[in-house]
Amino acid sequence: MWTKEELDRYARHIVLPGVGGAGQLRLKESSVLVVGAGGLGSPILLYLAAAGVGRIGIVEMDVVDLSNLQRQVLYTTAEVGQPKAEVAKGRLGALNPHVRVDTYALRLTSEKALDILRPYDLVLDASDNFPTRYLVNDACVLLGKPLLYGAIHQFEGQVSLFNYRGGPCYRCLYPTPPQAGSVPSCAEAGVFGVLPGVIGGLMATEALKVLLEVGESLSGKLLVYDALDSTFRRVGFPRREDCPVCGASPSVTTLTDYEAWCGISV
Repeated sequence: MWTKEELDRYARHIVLPGVGGAGQLRLKESSVLVVGAGGLGSPILLYLAAAGVGRIGIVEMDVVDLSNLQRQVLYTTAEVGQPKAEVAKGRLGALNPHVRVDTYALRLTSEKALDILRPYDLVLDASDNFPTRYLVNDACVLLGKPLLYGAIHQFEGQVSLFNYRGGPCYRCLYPTPPQAGSVPSCAEAGVFGVLPGVIGGLMATEALKVLLEVGESLSGKLLVYDALDSTFRRVGFPRREDCPVCGASPSVTTLTDYEAWCGISV
């Protein structure tokens, strides 16, 4: 079942209470899809591969840009201009050759989302825009898959777990998107370079907890980190019975045009 190389590689996990050989095997047999291989996706992908998650999918259509390198630690200066998905696949393969890496170098759309998400046990939303966040949430609810969410802005980040064992979804916390243009992008507002490492690390931590079924999850809780104050706070929120996606009488039963719904022209 295990090679000596694998036993040596995962030794610190295998001796850990709550993981052990059975837990490490669970990770090996698990599959995770990460939507976005930028600032958040970089630490997530590295830690999930290092931990031995057996199958990792990457959805990312961009190429490496010089401005990414202040925070996107998967990439190097020599890789500027190369497709992020393929660079990430090579980096993860070099880190852990026992992990299968699938790449989807495309923009996630309503037409493709269900087919792409369906094979995976857990989805991590490391995207940077509201249409993708609502699309991924709705697709996960329709497929019955848990969703780990993270977001960053300037010096603050947040993490939560949605659609987990009957818990609330993203729309229970954020029923409608903000008005188009009201929330500046990272390019417009800036982002503290190490912040994605903190939030992405927390997302990877929560992903492993879900896969291993250990500890207390963030279902129904929003974890907020302020880098300037060095503080964390948890905000509880319930599942909404009137949620249009996961509520008692859902009105959203198919995926739609999320750019148009968010008031964004593509």
